[in-house]
Amino acid sequence: MDDVPLALLFASLLILLALSAMFSGGETALMAVNRYRLRHLVRIGHTGARRVEELLRQPDRLISLVLLGNNFVNVLASSIATLIALRLWGEAGIAIGAVLLTITLLIFSEVTPKTLAALHPERLAFVAGYYLSALMAVLLPLVLVVNFFSTGLLRLLGVHPQANGSNQLTREELKTLLFEAGHHFAPRHRGMLLRLLDLESVVVEDVMVHRNEVRYLDIDDNWSDQLEQLRNSPHTRLPVCRGSLDNIIGVLHLRQIMHLLAGDDFDGESLQTLLEEPYYVPEGTSLTQQLLQFQAHRAHLAIVVDEYGDTVGLVTVEDILGEIIGEFTDNPIAVKSDVHPQPDGSCLVAGSASVRELNRTMGWDLPLSDAKTLNGAILEHLEDIPTPATSLLLGDYPVEIVQTRGNVVQVARIGARMKRGS
Repeated sequence: MDDVPLALLFASLLILLALSAMFSGGETALMAVNRYRLRHLVRIGHTGARRVEELLRQPDRLISLVLLGNNFVNVLASSIATLIALRLWGEAGIAIGAVLLTITLLIFSEVTPKTLAALHPERLAFVAGYYLSALMAVLLPLVLVVNFFSTGLLRLLGVHPQANGSNQLTREELKTLLFEAGHHFAPRHRGMLLRLLDLESVVVEDVMVHRNEVRYLDIDDNWSDQLEQLRNSPHTRLPVCRGSLDNIIGVLHLRQIMHLLAGDDFDGESLQTLLEEPYYVPEGTSLTQQLLQFQAHRAHLAIVVDEYGDTVGLVTVEDILGEIIGEFTDNPIAVKSDVHPQPDGSCLVAGSASVRELNRTMGWDLPLSDAKTLNGAILEHLEDIPTPATSLLLGDYPVEIVQTRGNVVQVARIGARMKRGS
């Protein structure tokens, strides 16, 4: 090797360092590329994405290929660096060359390309896909031999390489992904997606209209009173009962009778012939399941019953969709009428207001528990019936009881959220 020009040795060393950088950067880019965006690009026909996905489909072969190439060029670079050092410094040059080559490899062939690949994985992964795919076609037999021995060694150690873990994301992982990628979504859209992921953990009882707030038609009332109620109802569907909600006989679709209300021949008996059979659901049904049931039954309203079969409220498709996208009908939002902002920044809130609705509409973070209303949350916290002027801390919010009636909190004042430690 003494007759090889020194310039040629330096040129060869530079080429090998560049190849080492390509292997190191390519490996990092391929492993760091966003797999979900990659699948999207594959679906729309991106050629580079298809090539990268093909390589990543068998990561054991990809790793073997990269290590084969990287080790080969690094060993060859070490040999050439040793020759150069011997020419320049003699026997002492071996140690000098080893130190210089280690530093050079570390900076130019490892840290720099890997950092660049980690910062721009997609762009560099598509470039690496070209030369690694070509190299895989050439070195596949050698890669298979290396994999055969490495797989055998893993099996001896009790590791089964084929037992790949699931690539499916859990609900919590999806939520984390949405938070981290929040800058790609409008805040409203991100909120909708997060609420959609939480839909399985919310039950009908959390969003239903409670029994004491349900508007219904009692056929035992005077007929003129029934007509007045039908003409002024803000709802398109009404439960029809005899005496109370414990005796529901059907559900009336008001659009079906609007043209009949002006006629003299429309009476209680005619009304009963137009009733639809009531659809009952248990209060513990998840919103995801209930939405699917609404679709299967082609229903828009369901009567909610407890474990004893007693009516506790009703739920509509709009209630569930409102949990995802917020209120969207022309009807007034109930919680708005329950909250009255005060000049000092506090709010007077009706005790019957839903805690979930308050959190969602007002942007608060009141603690959720078995109690669904503000009155229930206060009673659960105090474990006693409060009197006016009683104060408490509900979560991080100061609450003052303003008005009670019997055993029920009618109005409470909720102040601004207190900071931790204050």
